[in-house]
Amino acid sequence: MFNQTKQYINGEWVESHSNETMDVINPATEEAFGKIAKGNAQDVEDAVNAADSVYLEFRNTSIEYRQNLLNDIVKEYENRKDDLIKAMTLELGTPITTSENVHYEMGLSHFKAARDALDSFNFRERRGDNLVMKEAIGVAGLITPWNFPTNQTSIKLAGAFAAGSTVVLKPSEETPFAAIILAEIFDKVGVPKGVFNLVNGDGLGVGNPISENEKIRMVSFTGSGNTGSKIMEKASKDFKKISLELGGKSPYVILEDADLDKAADAAVHKVVGNSGQVCIAGSRTLVPESIKDAFIEKVKEKMSAIKVGDPQDATVEMGPVINSKQFNQIQEFIKIGEQEGATIELGGEGKPEGLETGYFIKPTIFSNVDNHMTIAQEEIFGPVMSIITYSDVDEAIKIANDTKYGLAAYVYGSDMDTLQKVATAFEAGVIEINEHPRSADMPFGGYKQSGIGREWGDYGIEEFLEVKSISGFFQ
Repeated sequence: MFNQTKQYINGEWVESHSNETMDVINPATEEAFGKIAKGNAQDVEDAVNAADSVYLEFRNTSIEYRQNLLNDIVKEYENRKDDLIKAMTLELGTPITTSENVHYEMGLSHFKAARDALDSFNFRERRGDNLVMKEAIGVAGLITPWNFPTNQTSIKLAGAFAAGSTVVLKPSEETPFAAIILAEIFDKVGVPKGVFNLVNGDGLGVGNPISENEKIRMVSFTGSGNTGSKIMEKASKDFKKISLELGGKSPYVILEDADLDKAADAAVHKVVGNSGQVCIAGSRTLVPESIKDAFIEKVKEKMSAIKVGDPQDATVEMGPVINSKQFNQIQEFIKIGEQEGATIELGGEGKPEGLETGYFIKPTIFSNVDNHMTIAQEEIFGPVMSIITYSDVDEAIKIANDTKYGLAAYVYGSDMDTLQKVATAFEAGVIEINEHPRSADMPFGGYKQSGIGREWGDYGIEEFLEVKSISGFFQ
């Protein structure tokens, strides 16, 4: 059993005021494997007071100090590799190879990127006789989701530490143990007392008090649009700065000149990765009418080969989804897709054969999808591909942008002029051409209802800063 029923506040593990605990469920077995504290408003108040008491001191530390601190975190994070992989495989149900090659590595990359961004980050700029300063905003409340337990926390924490901002972190109660290990890492390397505070619990007991606390000057949230809207409303009461990374319904445009085998493989992995629980999943697959049938056969071949099963098995490519609520929601979307007239080419309702225990989903392909169908407009957050056809590139762009979201978009083909035309026409914040890997210094965030602000690298540091101008400073 994993057990940590204390909160990390002001540099110490302390009892929660609630005296309540919560079970953490392994989605592959549907059984509890650990317990955490179920925090309350008083825990949040203590954490905020601790962060507030040292924010000026931490804000005024040198760039070199914060860079060295981030470097120490990187080293200790690497020392805890096995622990992080084990925790994420149990709490998220992600295959152990994915825990290592994706989740662990992404978390590490953000601490490195923030550290390296400080090499050239300009906190002071002279403009004639005047000075423009950037300084840490103060206490930041960080609320992170369950689908990327190290990545989402590391993005925010690395940016805050680099900026000189103190924090109160509420990780998801579904996947808390990666964050608990991060707390242990910070404690080990000597992050000053009060700079980092961890309060475990649910949204009602911990998330709401963070959004409402007057001493918190910024809230950074990653999660659903509905929750983001509520946080924005609460933060507006005292005009907190907010950073919101929300949902997506990202298009994957396959061009007529694409290598069919490679394009199909890329499209499938953009849907089944992390069991489809990815905000930037390429869940709307747009293909030319001329190659529709051939493409469908290819993606069926590729999707059928995805091994679903026990996350502890190194040969497994896709584990379960996070919980029964998510499982049932995906089942409902599949049912709606059928009712609205889309054709199931592969998968469908129910669990894969032989996987009765655990929240496992059949990787599913829909064809004959109209872009106005529910499965084409709403975020399913599961391994469900919706294939939509188009007649020419201009129509593909129109369909791709016909969504309330604008987080990510993808294009695959051969002609560079066409690839660039499509990529620059997407109304989204994160674009990939031909699966080109993203580096951790690239800004991450979306248009429209996909959020407000940007994260990663120097853009992530900017989120935790205020700008001050001083006239006549150099007279």
